[in-house]
This record gives sequence, structure tokens and C-alpha cells, in this order.
Amino acid sequence: MQLFYNPDIAESTAQFSFPKEESKHIVKVLRKQVGDKLHLTNGKGWLFTAEITIPNINKCMATIVSKSLQPKKDYHLHLAVAPTKMNDRYEWFLEKATEIGIDSITPIICDRSERKVVKPERFERILQSAMKQSLNCYLPKLNDAIPFKDFIKQDFNGDLFIAHCEETDKKSLKQLLNPKQGITILIGPEGDFSVKEIEQALQKNFSPVTLGETRLRTETAAIVACHSVAFINQL
Repeated sequence: MQLFYNPDIAESTAQFSFPKEESKHIVKVLRKQVGDKLHLTNGKGWLFTAEITIPNINKCMATIVSKSLQPKKDYHLHLAVAPTKMNDRYEWFLEKATEIGIDSITPIICDRSERKVVKPERFERILQSAMKQSLNCYLPKLNDAIPFKDFIKQDFNGDLFIAHCEETDKKSLKQLLNPKQGITILIGPEGDFSVKEIEQALQKNFSPVTLGETRLRTETAAIVACHSVAFINQL
């Protein structure tokens, strides 16, 4: 099954048209014709089956013939991850985390961050592509980049963790994870969180955790955390 994404499709939508680029792909590359079926999602959990009515390369028209709301995961994962110095590494994290299962992402700008500006438009495209590839009908929410000092002032719910490399008393994340919970995990930049940032997180009831015996890159640490949560919830 190939999945298309259109955020404007609603539960009540009966007919719609694909944008020019996708229309050309459907007609010229996939060679779809009148009566052929396509699968779409709006990123909000709905899976639609559409039947092509006008296979035009500039404006392919289709009619919704069936729809179903896909079940949500029984846990919610929010990763707050500092942008990496090399942008492609953060994009890799976004792609893989979407495939594994994540609900929301916040780029946090930390004291030791080498990259302080992100391009949300490109990040959104990465998330959309990964959602379609993994046949997931829920698009992860990409929050605006925010300084750590402002992020940590928010009110948080669920289980809270901060992964850092300071030599302090920490437990393994897998020891503390509980299934079917809301979870927020903080992952710092290449130079790690500052001592001040760690203290601020602890004051907000974040538990300090380790992700293994070796020092991990930011994007690797984020994927390890994401997979650990997914694994616990599959047991």
C-alpha cells in the first residue's frame, strides 16, 4: 500500500483534487487510471480510500469511497531534543523517530547548542514523508524551537526524564519506564546540558537517566530513547 498525505481532507470530504506534483506522480509514474484506488491520510488518524475520477496530470480528481479512524497508541511520547550541528543528523532523527513512533517533538536551544536556528518547513516535510513511508496515519507534532530556559518553565504531565552525561546518580531509562504513560524526555546538544540546565530540570521533577554505557550522539540518544519507549509498550 502506498499512502498519500493531504491535511485538508476532513471526515466529511466527498471529493477532492491532488496538487500538481502528486497528480503528475499518480498519473505519469504510478500510471493510475479512472476507477483505480488510492489510500490517503490527513495526519489526524483518518485513513481514506479514494477512487480516481479524472486522472489529469495537473489536477487528479478523486472521490472518497471509504474511511476509518485508526486507533491511537496507548502512550504519548514527547521528545525535546537540541538541534544538532549538522542539520542532516537531526533530520535523520526526525525520520527514524516517526517510523518508530513519536507524538511530538520540540527543538530546544541549550546553553551549549552550536545550532540555534532551525528550518521547520523542511522538518515538516521530513515528518510527512516518514509518516507516509511507515503507513502511519498520525503526523507527529513539531513544536516551535524554544530556548531551554523557557521550555523548562512549562507545566509537565506524565513521566519526565532528562538524559545527560554528568557523573551523578542516574538510573537506566529502561528501569524507570512504565507502559501506557505520557512521557517527556530531554536530550541535550553535542556538548551536553549545562549543570544549570540539569538542575533546572531536576527542580521540575525530571528524573536523570542514562541511555547506556557509551556516550551517544544527540540524534542516536534520541533514537535509543524513542525505541526504548516503543519496546516497553510492546511487551
